[in-house]
Amino acid sequence: MKISNFQNLLKDLYLQNDMNRGIKSTFIWLVEEIGELATVLNSKNIDKQKASEELADIIAWAISVANILDIDIENAIFNKYPNKCKKCSSSPCICEK
Repeated sequence: MKISNFQNLLKDLYLQNDMNRGIKSTFIWLVEEIGELATVLNSKNIDKQKASEELADIIAWAISVANILDIDIENAIFNKYPNKCKKCSSSPCICEK
């Protein structure tokens, strides 16, 4: 699935709920999911299944924030990460070598 397809899916499923909740509360949900991932990663034996679920939640909530702001997240990602390092223009990055 392309990122744009996933963004459209979330828009179809949840945009009205997200708009009703508002940007601040939706962002707080995103931060809570990041905290849940931090808890998983802080354990002695990391549960990869749980980490996977939390990462999926983080991505979904981040896209919900983008939907509220009417940001095309696939375009935003490509512009920010254009298949090469923005500092050294290499792929892979050689900045720290």
